[in-house]
Amino acid sequence: MNSRSNTARRLVAEGLGTAFLLAVVVGSGIMAERLAGGNVAIALLANTIATGAGLAALILTFGPISGAHFNPAVTLSEAWQRNMPAREVLPYIAVQLIGAFAGVMAAHLMFEAPLLFASAHERSGPAQWWSEFVATFGLLAVIIGCSRSRPAITPFAVAAYITAAYWFTASTSFANPAVTLARAASDTFAGIRPVDAPGFILAQLAGAAAATMVFCWLYPAAPKDATIAGTVAPGDFDSTAGQA
Repeated sequence: MNSRSNTARRLVAEGLGTAFLLAVVVGSGIMAERLAGGNVAIALLANTIATGAGLAALILTFGPISGAHFNPAVTLSEAWQRNMPAREVLPYIAVQLIGAFAGVMAAHLMFEAPLLFASAHERSGPAQWWSEFVATFGLLAVIIGCSRSRPAITPFAVAAYITAAYWFTASTSFANPAVTLARAASDTFAGIRPVDAPGFILAQLAGAAAATMVFCWLYPAAPKDATIAGTVAPGDFDSTAGQA
């Protein structure tokens, strides 16, 4: 199979995975709001459980093909770590954005809502921006740490973290520029006003950059001859390991 075919498969997988992620987030938000009878806590709990479960399933499904980034911040971090070719960064981000909006439209169609409509859900201010910095920092910390130490559990660790971050951050943890932009086109429980999106995105990119610097220092890169899924052995953390 030639490299062009491989690239096409990765891009299609990345776009499909991002679309399904947004369909899960927005669709479960609509369903939760309709069934919760005005109880916002119950609606958020339902939205959280669906998102965490869906994210784990999607990473397991698409991870072997595209890496299951579903997130421009993750793609930029992976390129920074030289885990993917620089030439694929813009195509990845493009299909993530296309997939995100497609997922929102799919969710709206399932619930007989307008295809795309600007959100009126206000999410602004320093507390919200700080929350997005923290949420994205934590997400990249989990991805880098687990992928370099125990890659097999990364899908579950990421899903668990996002499930928790829905509740411990004031912003309910968007942690994803593509998700933020697409949710601005959904005036539902999961939405965000378009005018509030830039602040979220800047905070997310800052959090991702900070986490990449810190955790690439904390976790050494896997050696080229690593034998178990590219994992880092505990001894690799000791700079004196192997010295006489």
